[in-house]
Amino acid sequence: MRADRVFAYGAAAGLLGDLLLGDPRRGHPVAAFGRAACAVERVLWRDDRARGAVHTAVCAGGAVALGAVAARVVRTSPAASVALTGAATWAVVGGTSLAREAQAIGRALAAGDVDGARARLPHLCGRDPQALDADGIARAVVESVAENTSDAVVGALVWGAVGGVPGLLGFRAVNTLDAMVGHKSPKYRRYGWASARLDDVAGWPGARLTAVLAAVAGSDLRGAVRAWRADAGKHPSPNAGPVEASFAGALGVRLGGTLSYGGRVEHRPVLNGAAGRAVQVTDIERAVRLSRRVSWLALGVCAGARFLTSDRLKRGRTS
Repeated sequence: MRADRVFAYGAAAGLLGDLLLGDPRRGHPVAAFGRAACAVERVLWRDDRARGAVHTAVCAGGAVALGAVAARVVRTSPAASVALTGAATWAVVGGTSLAREAQAIGRALAAGDVDGARARLPHLCGRDPQALDADGIARAVVESVAENTSDAVVGALVWGAVGGVPGLLGFRAVNTLDAMVGHKSPKYRRYGWASARLDDVAGWPGARLTAVLAAVAGSDLRGAVRAWRADAGKHPSPNAGPVEASFAGALGVRLGGTLSYGGRVEHRPVLNGAAGRAVQVTDIERAVRLSRRVSWLALGVCAGARFLTSDRLKRGRTS
């Protein structure tokens, strides 16, 4: 079976598995990777960029190598190759868990249980929940749904289309390392620099595809494009900016503004401020539905691009 078909069938099976099963409560492969990365960090950590770069290379490179070995072992069996791709896709995407957490917070807010929503928010993002009222929590949830649609689903599919199982595992490894050490705390400002920069590079294509698909799948194409063009560059993250701006325009809401991480207050530019309204609790479910549409469209785009590339390469070899 051709590699493009292996990816298409396997990635579809993996997304369907995520939809039906979500993430396991125990024994998740990403959690196992996180424990291994922590063990490497305990050996290597110094307040030094070079040490951090070695940490990134060892952990991300190890994930890619593991994927390459596994793919090589099953390469002679189409069924096993599809199964491996499906299992890898299921392991690295997190769209269902993202939706469930967002919806749980939305239900708590709708019931007036702000304290319950605050208690669940750390499962979704790193904001300080005690610094947020109900509207601030709803905005944080919508922003997290937007950003994680790219990080937890679309980016993985893009790299899976490019590199198969090694691409899937490598992208998730890079994204996980960024979450672990890529922030600007005193401990990781230097050590996590390489992980943060590599995540910016790896996330670039998935973020742009997410922004495009959010505009196409949303209810306001022009608004999404306008917000993306006007406001994405104002965001401190080169990848979260296009995604959040496009989601804001597609949903007709304002995102960004003042937020707090770990006691540190940030004043971010408002996205879609001219045309959008304040986020409401009902916008959480709208964001989740948009995220799901974007995820399945991304599968179609990535599988289609893989088919077209394979056909062109085949024609080039026979011409």
